[in-house]
Amino acid sequence: MISTRALEEIPGLLRIRQLLMKIDQLRLPAGSRCDVERILVKQAAREIEKALPSHVGHGHRTALLAGAIGRALQLREDSLHHLLLASYLHDIGLLGLPHRLLDSGTPLDAESYRLVQNHARLGASLLEPFSFLRTASVIVAHHHERWDGTGYPYGIRGPFIPLEARILSVADAFDAIEVPGADSTALRDFVAYRIIRVGSEVQFDPAVVAALGDMMKAGGVHRIRERCLE
Repeated sequence: MISTRALEEIPGLLRIRQLLMKIDQLRLPAGSRCDVERILVKQAAREIEKALPSHVGHGHRTALLAGAIGRALQLREDSLHHLLLASYLHDIGLLGLPHRLLDSGTPLDAESYRLVQNHARLGASLLEPFSFLRTASVIVAHHHERWDGTGYPYGIRGPFIPLEARILSVADAFDAIEVPGADSTALRDFVAYRIIRVGSEVQFDPAVVAALGDMMKAGGVHRIRERCLE
């Protein structure tokens, strides 16, 4: 857990925690609470992006894709809600890393890679104190686990990884993959999906990859991209 003093030195993180605390203290009817939580968590996600300019729009795109995959896999509404909260906030742990490690073009030594690997655990520890984010914090903690058990931070494998975390893993990776030279969003998404498919049964849950493939065939991913531009 980051100390209070360390928190004060992380740009934007105190503002995010203050916003999450306000959400946590809301006393609303169950019927409207989920909608309000999602709206306000989107604001918190924008604060994360202010501190991580290279991630602008990533949380929103990841949440839309993760939500669509979750619906395709028939998640219950409460599980879907927690998945969306986790998707918007999954990168919060990056704010606790040294700034030099956030440059994707910088090669990492063993110690730096260990620090980067810790961001999922760190993100979970930042979210867990807020009661409405307890379930989301578990999803964030495990979204870099791998189907074959070689992921981090805990090295759990297969169905032992929470399903919501397996969905977030695919959605996060799909949006983050860079395809140099792609002259259209459609080509970029096609190549990104091919890369994800290669990782099926190794890095990713094959059922989640299959759901993404069905969405690609049906044009669902393209429609999500259009929503992100609205």
